[in-house]
Amino acid sequence: MTRLSVNINKIALLRNARGGNLPDLRKTALDIEDFGGQGITVHPRPDERHIRYADIPMLRQAVRTEFNIEGNPTESFLQLVEQHPPAQCTLVPDDPQALTSDHGWDTLRHEVFLRDTIARLQSAGIRVSIFLDPDERMVEGAKRVGADRVEFYTGPYAQQYATDKYAAVAPHVRAARLAQEMGLGINAGHDLNLDNLAFYKQEVPGLLEVSIGHALVCDALYYGLKNTIQLYLQRLA
Repeated sequence: MTRLSVNINKIALLRNARGGNLPDLRKTALDIEDFGGQGITVHPRPDERHIRYADIPMLRQAVRTEFNIEGNPTESFLQLVEQHPPAQCTLVPDDPQALTSDHGWDTLRHEVFLRDTIARLQSAGIRVSIFLDPDERMVEGAKRVGADRVEFYTGPYAQQYATDKYAAVAPHVRAARLAQEMGLGINAGHDLNLDNLAFYKQEVPGLLEVSIGHALVCDALYYGLKNTIQLYLQRLA
């Protein structure tokens, strides 16, 4: 079964727009779980444009399913994660000024840094996933640095899906097969939505978890949050 982890960054962004506590981030996370969500993902950025560092202790205590903190492993981020250990930490090589994550790790170039960082988090009992482009060399590198899982960056897949979905998914299939052979768990995320999710899940072997935020929140404007989560779960059935 592929688990649905809901990224609540956009909920926090809406809250921050008015400076108050509406929508209530804690209540939304709990409601998502009640509506069938199987995990909560957050991605705190240095400028705290959506999820704030101060949100993490509260969410760590509140989340009853699986809590996933993702982000660029700066020292401040790593200390935050160590102080409030989630079930999973996903390392993402995003620039501090990036609008959104747009590429995976070069596991060859950053081998020493990733190995040390992963070992540090694992020593705190945290499962570590690293954000990757679907490149077999990068998967091999992920194994060498000791990652527990890889999360495939699905942005290009989503862009190409409408014109040639088989070509779009092909590198993900190859990379996933190799990851399985190497004993790595497989996650995926970025621009997955109600149109392209079922095909991705159907084609990519061993898919354990998807993290979806932006598209899901946009769909919730029309369908409601509870109905939207059920629609995404149906795509993963």
